[in-house]
Amino acid sequence: MQTEHLSITGMTCGGCTTKITRALKAIPGVGEVTVSLSLGDATIQYDEKQTSIEQLKLAINTAGYGVGKGEVVKKSGGKGGCCG
Repeated sequence: MQTEHLSITGMTCGGCTTKITRALKAIPGVGEVTVSLSLGDATIQYDEKQTSIEQLKLAINTAGYGVGKGEVVKKSGGKGGCCG
């Protein structure tokens, strides 16, 4: 299992974290997912033989949120997600 930490933009409430968690867990090979609204990030454990970081990012983008790698950067505005 591989662990990836991604910064996520556009989250505004608990509903956003739930939406992102569901999108990530729907991907075959994804195990544990922790999404933090207060930190603006997600920690994802996944089997690199079944999925890739690109697929994880695509799922987050498709759910309506922005994604980056590395240092967590909070942005106001951005993609609206579920709330705006």
